[in-house]
Amino acid sequence: MNIVIASKNKKKIEEIKRIFEKECRQDQSRGAELFHIKIFTLNDFPECPDIIEDGETFEENAIKKALSVAKYTDMTALADDSGLEVYALNRAPGVHSARYAGEDTDDKRNIEKLLYEMYSYAGDKRKARFVCSVVLVLPDGKTNTFHGYIEGRIGTESKGCGGFGYDPVFYPEGYTKTFSEMDEDEKDAISHRGMALNKAYQFLKGI
Repeated sequence: MNIVIASKNKKKIEEIKRIFEKECRQDQSRGAELFHIKIFTLNDFPECPDIIEDGETFEENAIKKALSVAKYTDMTALADDSGLEVYALNRAPGVHSARYAGEDTDDKRNIEKLLYEMYSYAGDKRKARFVCSVVLVLPDGKTNTFHGYIEGRIGTESKGCGGFGYDPVFYPEGYTKTFSEMDEDEKDAISHRGMALNKAYQFLKGI
């Protein structure tokens, strides 16, 4: 099966590929029939029009991206929209997670803004969750959505050098280290993206 990931984000693409590859290996270890997925990205379709992510929810953004890419490529498209919701900040940064500190920003500046906004908060006021909506759109236009969530809290400083986004300041519930301090296997096993992609993978096998 051929799938186009509706993204040019290198780290996100690497994570999606890695999680799907793990699912394949787990199937093999259980003696299940091998399920082949060949992954393409928007880098393989440089003329594909840019997609403005102006939805009010993660699901809306993911659907918009997947529909546009599936239509352009005539292939099954997978779009992921995800981000951080801090309860004390009325679920900000939410759908604006990637551009929290402005349109032309990066992970470091987004984290700096978040820590500044939360400077006076302590205890339960630092609770947050990561949200992921994965959308699969088949060439015939049929749309399927899968969600993943992980509860946790925001630290007071960045820790770790792995992952991306807000990983250096997010402590999953029940853990004393951030996503950035975890190795890939540990993070993938509990992450919002791992959860949503696992559901998407199981759906693809049943098509």
